[in-house]
Amino acid sequence: MEPRIRNCFNQHILAETAARYGVSVAAMRPLESAESFIFEFERENQPFILRLGHSLRRTIHLIQGEVDWINFLARGGADVSPAVLSQQDKLVEPIADGDGEYFLATAFVKAAGRPPQDDDETPTFIERYGQAIGRMHRLTQDYEPADAAWRRPHWDDPIMQDLDGFLPPSEALAQQKLLAQIAQLRQLPRERESYGLVHQDAHGGNFFVDETGALTFFDFDDCCYTWFVADIAIVLFYAAIGKDDAAAYTSHFLPHFLRGYQRENRFPVAWFAQMPHFLKLRELELYALIHRSHDVNNLTHWWDIRYMTGRKERIEQDVPFIDFDFAGLRWA
Repeated sequence: MEPRIRNCFNQHILAETAARYGVSVAAMRPLESAESFIFEFERENQPFILRLGHSLRRTIHLIQGEVDWINFLARGGADVSPAVLSQQDKLVEPIADGDGEYFLATAFVKAAGRPPQDDDETPTFIERYGQAIGRMHRLTQDYEPADAAWRRPHWDDPIMQDLDGFLPPSEALAQQKLLAQIAQLRQLPRERESYGLVHQDAHGGNFFVDETGALTFFDFDDCCYTWFVADIAIVLFYAAIGKDDAAAYTSHFLPHFLRGYQRENRFPVAWFAQMPHFLKLRELELYALIHRSHDVNNLTHWWDIRYMTGRKERIEQDVPFIDFDFAGLRWA
């Protein structure tokens, strides 16, 4: 989280937020978060998640577009946590921060279940994962925002891709490769059957699984217009990261995932050949974000340490994120 946003937050804002949703401050339980303040509360024995973002990071129109799309997906039967109204019947509540900007409060039904564990990853689970993403991709092809001003950004909008500035001068080669990757992907066609509004961060930290095996997705803060295969690449990126043999894992994971996905949606198989480029883009994006958020010479979190170990060399030497024949993939 940007320090200027963190420094704006205070108990008065929390109290005002709680009042907008008809609960006390004592009922708001803080949860771990990265880019926003996140709380859990209950109302009439129903658990909800409340997110407090800030207008410096996302405008009110972008947040309105996010929740409009989430609720569109929910109405279509997608496995998502819908946004709910405040006491004033608003899906987005702007709360002045005292410095000319706003915190933007949104509340969602809390997803049932718990975070997925390694033991959950059976072929059936992976197929359900793929089917859930496929359903979102099928539904999104018919989505238009309720207000044109609410339209979410494309993947290469500066609000989504202004990352090269986070890299220091010592990372000039990585910066060059990031910009080149973006320029290359911008040449690809954007067609309804293969490009649309997607979650763009649908990894295992952003869904729960319940006792029946049902999945429910949340945290759509990064949703944007991009290629459906890019959304799948991000799923694979986080699923395979840290695996001893990422290629072997991919050969196991992707067939099951795509088997589930194709129950809901398909796109031309030629797009699979682009997956290495989308994987490399995410690798570079994450590299830049870690540089933004941390002193890379003094990392403390195990995940960051694992990711950054040898990463500079892999990026500079153009080592594929996963060495796999994606171009050979086909629908079953």
